[in-house]
Amino acid sequence: METVTSTSRFSQRVVDIKVSHNKQENDSLGQQISAVSDEKNAKNPRKMLQSQFNTSILQANINVSEGLYKIVIRAVNDALKADFGDNAIQNVYDSELGVSPEATADRIISMSTAFFPSFRQQNLDLNEEQAAVKFAEIIAGAIDKGFEDARDVLTGLNVLEGDIASNIDTTYNLVQQGLQVFVDSYV
Repeated sequence: METVTSTSRFSQRVVDIKVSHNKQENDSLGQQISAVSDEKNAKNPRKMLQSQFNTSILQANINVSEGLYKIVIRAVNDALKADFGDNAIQNVYDSELGVSPEATADRIISMSTAFFPSFRQQNLDLNEEQAAVKFAEIIAGAIDKGFEDARDVLTGLNVLEGDIASNIDTTYNLVQQGLQVFVDSYV
């Protein structure tokens, strides 16, 4: 019974930390939750080491996903700069992020294609299908460059292997599928 009570107390503390977390402050939500977990596991050194190891793996995956996202968005921003000004997409980055390949791909596609109506207005000489194809070509090139840059950075850090490499490949494939769905919706 003590384990159930201890687990529910731990869960409640985590919920309380999340509710009181302020993104504007310099405190890290992950660090606060880790501290509570460390406190809970302090009585068992093996659990403590496993918890620290798991935390470091999760933090590395989060950092890589966020890095990939930033690199791709930077490339898309550069491609859209002439038509939409500086940091057209980057300004949206401040929202809370999911880090799975699906969530990252969804953000890349939704933020990139969100500028299509403006692109369409600036290219009235093209019919809707032509405009969609041309717009997709512009952002596809930028997305490819962003993924290439991300792979270069991760290769330089000697971390482009295993799950990280697989997640990047999955994210890239999902982005390509999303671009095709976008184009198909105008054909």
